[in-house]
Amino acid sequence: MSHVTAVPAARSPEALSHFESSLQFETDCWDVHDALSTQTADFVLLDVRSPALYAAGHVPGAINLPHGKLIASKLAAWPPETLFVTYCAGPHCNGATRGAIRLAQLGRPVKVMIGGLTGWIDEGFALAKPAHESSGPALAREA
Repeated sequence: MSHVTAVPAARSPEALSHFESSLQFETDCWDVHDALSTQTADFVLLDVRSPALYAAGHVPGAINLPHGKLIASKLAAWPPETLFVTYCAGPHCNGATRGAIRLAQLGRPVKVMIGGLTGWIDEGFALAKPAHESSGPALAREA
């Protein structure tokens, strides 16, 4: 018996419930890219890394708001029902989760973009490196 099968898999109904519910908490790079590139983004994408890392390269259209600086006053420009999607460096980083926790504590709808910047790059998507980008409620649309 392998370590894989030493613990039996969940029964199909439980597995279905688990995997369906996971989509309430996360999205992926491909879906975010599709929404941004087709201008159907109905969420605000937050890069929760430091300003220096954001400036070095970020997802086009993302707004930089480090997870440690997520406070109600910084979110006041967006209606309470606005969905926020957080991301950080990648699967080795928990900044996106920390940001999501903070947003949930503030009563804001939130999902995490799994894979983060690493996943974005792995998908072959380009990074933005502008000197300055919008930090208001509307997503900046970059080509």
